[in-house]
Amino acid sequence: MEGMASPAGQIRPDAASVSERVPRARPEAAPSFEAIYDAHVDFVWRSVCRLGVRPANREDVVQEVFLVVHRRRSDFEGRSSLQTWLYGITLGVCRNHRRRQRRKHLDHGDEAAAQLETVATASAAHPDRMAERAEAMQRVQAILDELDDDKREMFVMAELEQMRGTEIAAARGLNLNTVYARIKSAKKAFQRAFDRHTRSSDR
Repeated sequence: MEGMASPAGQIRPDAASVSERVPRARPEAAPSFEAIYDAHVDFVWRSVCRLGVRPANREDVVQEVFLVVHRRRSDFEGRSSLQTWLYGITLGVCRNHRRRQRRKHLDHGDEAAAQLETVATASAAHPDRMAERAEAMQRVQAILDELDDDKREMFVMAELEQMRGTEIAAARGLNLNTVYARIKSAKKAFQRAFDRHTRSSDR
């Protein structure tokens, strides 16, 4: 029996025959590279700064991130948000960069320039707050520099970027319980470093 009678006496086709006639939705095409760049270049730049890349190297690292994005754009399947996917790429590029810099034993004496650049986007409409913001960001940057790579990444994602646990898990390729445990550890490490800086400044 291919169908059953409807109240009007007509034959209602079975579910299988209906589904065969309904076209399946096509997967959403990946955004164009230009659209990704325009929408997310500021996010990538900010992430590169927070993940410890020095001012002299930031432009090169951001370009490297988007080279990877261009090469892998077709790999994006929409299983996570585009920003989460981008953050995962940014993490990998920044890690490789930091490893290269450590091997080269480069001079990191440009911390003052890093702080100035960090606060360069502060509102010019409130110049009286610039010094306060600069000091606060300098302290945060100094504390982040004391954390190991894993704790720094976790703290930046969870606290500074306000990413959800599921987003961090997708970006880092970790299960959710591991993410929450590492976030907790990162927060404790940051707080300990913050307390040390506070005691030092009070002397």
